[in-house]
Amino acid sequence: MTNKEKITYEAKRIEEDSLYSAKGHFYTGQRWVKVNLWLGSISVIFSAIAGASALSQFDYHNIIAGSLAIIVAGLTAIVTFLNPNERASVHLKAGNKYSALKNDTRIFYNIEMNEIGDKETFDSLQKLNAQRNKLNIETHQIPKWAFKKARKGIEEGESKYKVD
Repeated sequence: MTNKEKITYEAKRIEEDSLYSAKGHFYTGQRWVKVNLWLGSISVIFSAIAGASALSQFDYHNIIAGSLAIIVAGLTAIVTFLNPNERASVHLKAGNKYSALKNDTRIFYNIEMNEIGDKETFDSLQKLNAQRNKLNIETHQIPKWAFKKARKGIEEGESKYKVD
């Protein structure tokens, strides 16, 4: 096996790692968006019911309004603590960074590598690997369910281009 073949194989590993990581982060981000919507929606509904109950002529309206106010306060605390909107944003950004690395790596081994010398080829591979390592260190870990969902989607061809 030549050095260029070895570099190509390693570049394809970086591309594959980046693909799985990107998709996993995208799925995790989507989940946090859903959590944010659900918690926010439930909180809004209970707030409306509590307000209507407090204004109604129902005998136990204070109990209902008070109970719902406690639930709303609890949900608001959960949303504040979990901060699902921020978590979704963090995973979306990480997914985009891994996608960019995947694209840069693919262009490197398909096009650039054929136009540069051995030293530059090795240096470029090292830069791509350093970028992957930096992302692995700096980004949040994706949950196992997100990795499995990403793998399933990739195996079903979700990440294939028509040209491929």
